[in-house]
Amino acid sequence: MEHFLQILESLQTYHIVVISILFSAFVVQVFYYLFFYAKTLRYSKKTRKNKVSFLDNKPPVSVVICAKNESENLRNFLPSILTQDYPNYEVIVINDGSTDESEELLSILGTQYPHLYRTYLPSEAKFISTKKMALTVGIKAAKHELLLLTDADCQPAGKDWIANMVRNFDDQTDVVLGYGAYFKKKGFVGKLVSYDTFTIALQYMGFALAGKPYMGVGRNLAYRKSLFFKNKGFASHLKLQSGDDDLFISEVANKHNTRVEVSPESVTYSVPKETFKSWYTQKFRHLTTSPYYKASAKALIGIEVSSRFVFYASFITALIFNNMWLSITAGSIFLLRYLTQLLVINLSAKKINEQRFYLSILLFDVLLPLISLYIMIFGKKRRKHNSINWE
Repeated sequence: MEHFLQILESLQTYHIVVISILFSAFVVQVFYYLFFYAKTLRYSKKTRKNKVSFLDNKPPVSVVICAKNESENLRNFLPSILTQDYPNYEVIVINDGSTDESEELLSILGTQYPHLYRTYLPSEAKFISTKKMALTVGIKAAKHELLLLTDADCQPAGKDWIANMVRNFDDQTDVVLGYGAYFKKKGFVGKLVSYDTFTIALQYMGFALAGKPYMGVGRNLAYRKSLFFKNKGFASHLKLQSGDDDLFISEVANKHNTRVEVSPESVTYSVPKETFKSWYTQKFRHLTTSPYYKASAKALIGIEVSSRFVFYASFITALIFNNMWLSITAGSIFLLRYLTQLLVINLSAKKINEQRFYLSILLFDVLLPLISLYIMIFGKKRRKHNSINWE
């Protein structure tokens, strides 16, 4: 006791203030990881123990894919979608004004696979977002009520992708959120893209499982055709080039009509960007829609990001004071948070066959919010034009 009192006496008031701020930010951070981000892990365990109910039958499905100059990707990945182990489904590919060999390739594949249908958007079509218009054309052409959306550069994990996504559509479900991963790629950019993609998935899936859905990804997303038209499609955000997945889901999804699919068989894989610049451009495009999220979603995301900045700032401040006991306390808190991240992220990654992250967590945990902050502050002029391609 006497030793503890001596330690307290060595600390100044501002030392106690800093460590109190650090601990408060730590509590908020750990709450997000254990309550929201770990929900995917817990839900996966419930699924494996047969504690989650799924459809017994297999209703018909329309798979909708947009393609703009994607002949190589269509050649590589479309057959894996056309050969799914599912009894009744069609695949609709919308040729979005392509000038490559896409049309010829689709014509050849159409002779091999009678359930492949194609339509097109003229190359001279003038819209802010041709992808939204192309999706609308494809959805109108769909024969079935259940729609499963992916991109031309996506490959399902296996032949049961459709079955695993569609099994969630009970009478109450209108939306199913899946995980769209990227193929593993060596190097800094590959690791950065995988970490960013996976942690965002833990966030939007965790929020959805907590009854607060706010987005999905167009690489792996399902919803009802009637829901699309009831919502008047993408009418409310046609002025934006992006938003065909996240803003649409933000509008139509709620805690009663949304489910999450977390099985490894339900994952789709895409080819990651080759360079930091191309990934940054893609990241910028995604962030153009974030100001239009619901206030509740923006508040939840904002609190997490703000507490993260406060955590690192107060941790660095505690070290600068060069007080041994203050440094030990701050280091212990930092280590506890890192161990929490390590466990939640990697145990969740294991359940969905994603790659693991170790020391890279410490780098990306700081770098990614700084990149997003830079985009949000200095990208306003570009955001006004919102003219980046959607590939």
